[in-house]
Amino acid sequence: MSRARVKSTLVAASLVAFVATSAAQTQVTAPKNKYNPSDDVKLGQEAAQQVEKEMPVMHDSQINGYLQRIGARLVENIPAEFRHPEFRYTFTGVNLKEINAFALPGGPMFVNRGMIEKAHNEGEVAGVMAHELSHVALRHGTAQETKATPYAIGQIAGQIAGAIIGGRTGSVIAQGSQFGIGTYFMKFSRDYEKQADILGSHIMASAGYDPRDMANVFQTIEKESGPGGPQWMSDHPNPGNRYEYINKEAQMLHVSGARRDTPEFQAAQSHLRTLPPAPSSEDVARNRTAGRSTGPDEGDVRPNPGNVPRPDSRFTQYNEGNLFKISVPANWRELGSQNNVTFAPEGGYGSMSGQSVFTHGIELGVSRNEGHDLTTATNELIQSMQQGNPRLSRPGNYDRGTIGGRQGLRTVLSNVSEATGGQEVIEVYTTTLSDGTLFYAFGVAPREDYNSYSPIFRKVIGSVQFAR
Repeated sequence: MSRARVKSTLVAASLVAFVATSAAQTQVTAPKNKYNPSDDVKLGQEAAQQVEKEMPVMHDSQINGYLQRIGARLVENIPAEFRHPEFRYTFTGVNLKEINAFALPGGPMFVNRGMIEKAHNEGEVAGVMAHELSHVALRHGTAQETKATPYAIGQIAGQIAGAIIGGRTGSVIAQGSQFGIGTYFMKFSRDYEKQADILGSHIMASAGYDPRDMANVFQTIEKESGPGGPQWMSDHPNPGNRYEYINKEAQMLHVSGARRDTPEFQAAQSHLRTLPPAPSSEDVARNRTAGRSTGPDEGDVRPNPGNVPRPDSRFTQYNEGNLFKISVPANWRELGSQNNVTFAPEGGYGSMSGQSVFTHGIELGVSRNEGHDLTTATNELIQSMQQGNPRLSRPGNYDRGTIGGRQGLRTVLSNVSEATGGQEVIEVYTTTLSDGTLFYAFGVAPREDYNSYSPIFRKVIGSVQFAR
């Protein structure tokens, strides 16, 4: 059958399967976006290349073909106002056991093997894919960048991060999976989540799927929650009453003969059962880190922690954009990026696999906060750090104080440095800014140097002056 006939058949099938009461269904409007659709494509393709390097992407023609067929059916039914001819939609499996999926700007989508294995029918797989597809069609990734503040987590230049603090400095900023792959593109606000749910339900119905399967799979994901919650729910926070409002929307979208337990779905699950069990993302991250420790990459400039000068007693003040002022020891260098700013002494910073690393110093930045109180927001920040580094200790009690005149928290964590392999201590400081965002600072030092660095971290934090 020719491609033209396939396309016309899909469209005809969807017209038969879906009759919507358009006057009643919820209207969705794409958010403001200062970027061009071609920017989405460029960013998404760059991130997809990193996914191929960092994650166990499946090169299984049966699974990828199955996902591609579901994806094509959904893409054909994106409403006209949200179609972008430049976008390159692709659908690829990832050999991980967690129920998860993510899509990058411009179209690349990756679906964990665990998503297919744990789904009860094809409609549930399509439900997660339709949700992710809606984020792409509504251009939520670059829309977030449009309203990002200075040092906002995961701005464009720092999307593709590495490991965790003590390793690559972008890792903590990634605030997402163990891999830090374009996580800001995948961590959305509750408003954007609801938009993706609603538009996804419309796309599902047009494609001949029952939107109630989307609601059901979200319940499945929540039931699979482990300590700290499942990664998908961390990146896609529940807007509240998700199950109820999706089902309510489904009542306005009439689907007859919905695709559910298809032979193709059964064949895909049967095929996966013949393969070795999928590893967890934590297992893959640990093995990848172990593989990196066998030798430095060409061009690596590793820190030299044995030759780091003591912090200077003189302090120099820096003005970090329009966000804050801070004073640090005069012999610490400013290492800024669009994500964050790090201050570290000579010998205490370097690079590994093209990513910045530091063993001594302090990193500061701002994280989006979903309206939580300071303690909850800080817990979420630390949980995201632990997802990328299982050897990071859990926090004890929080000490309360002030940062820049605002109520703040302090706690101390321990970690194993990827750069040195030795124990390090991390002081975590947080407070909320006037716009509700979470300001954080991570003071890092090897355990043997910590007693002399802790008073420095306190003095640096004590010098912070917020502009807002």
